[in-house]
Amino acid sequence: MADHQRIHPVTDVEAPPTVPLVPRGSSRSEKGDPINEYYPPFRRTIPVIHTKPPRKKRSCCCKCICWTLSLLILLLIILGATAGILYAVFKPKLPKYSIDRLRITDFRLNNDSSLFAEFKVRITTTNPNKKIGIYYEDGSHLNVWYKNFKLCEGFLPKFYQGHQNITVLDLGLTGQNEDGNSLMTALFEQQQTGSIPLDLNVKVPVRVKLGKLKLMKVKFKVRCKLVVDSLSTDNLIRIRSSSCKFKLRI
Repeated sequence: MADHQRIHPVTDVEAPPTVPLVPRGSSRSEKGDPINEYYPPFRRTIPVIHTKPPRKKRSCCCKCICWTLSLLILLLIILGATAGILYAVFKPKLPKYSIDRLRITDFRLNNDSSLFAEFKVRITTTNPNKKIGIYYEDGSHLNVWYKNFKLCEGFLPKFYQGHQNITVLDLGLTGQNEDGNSLMTALFEQQQTGSIPLDLNVKVPVRVKLGKLKLMKVKFKVRCKLVVDSLSTDNLIRIRSSSCKFKLRI
């Protein structure tokens, strides 16, 4: 009896490999569809470096304003420190003024209805400072008023007033007012009360001397309020009250 020949399946080398429909290890959904579990491959994360945004460049105008303000502040600090040192060293005090005597040498009504007046005034000026001198320069102006009528005017002489010095000045003032009739009427009515108010104003350029340092020119302004008993000619007028205020102008 002939042996039965066995037939072995021959594998086709050129055929593509078969892939199972459902991979091993996969689960199925309720509907029978496989659910693939996907695991992404491992990747190395590189830290991100955040760079700062570029700064905006300031304009030239803004820089100039900043520099100017800085210089001004620095200058004010220097000036303040200098003023404080000078004040501590010299201890400045304001000068004092007083009207001690007033005399009328001429007071008449002219043919053209103008009023001519000539006064003699004695002013006492006091410098109370121990280390400060005062140079009274040319260009001063002094005048006497009754309300809105200017009676006369003059000027102060040029002189130097030393430390803790008292200087007495005898000054001559003259003036002519065109509205003489109105002025004489107002003065006559006021004289009946026995009190005539007068204003004496002084403006004088000076230079202050601190030790050996001579400062720039400034202006002294003095305003004195007087009350006299009369404006009689050739008589010594009695001053009922007198007060002077001092101001400094640069």
